[in-house]
Amino acid sequence: MAEVEIYTTMFCPFCVRAKKLLDSKSVAYTEIDVTMSSSKRAAMEERADGRYTVPQIFIDGVGIGGSDDLAALEASGKLDEMLAAQAS
Repeated sequence: MAEVEIYTTMFCPFCVRAKKLLDSKSVAYTEIDVTMSSSKRAAMEERADGRYTVPQIFIDGVGIGGSDDLAALEASGKLDEMLAAQAS
């Protein structure tokens, strides 16, 4: 299974939505809460090519964007492919 990282903040409904989708697929992920850490947020922005909204989701180090982007990958059937890509 691919390595999934998700940058979040407290009380973020889009973060909750993205995590629910990942949980529904039994995907293990590392959550990085940037609520109270300017250094973590700066690292997220650098990795996400300047995007500063949360969530920011990375699959095997590749930024896929936020909650809407994750949902679009799921709707197109591409999310499962991305998650399984490193399974070999």
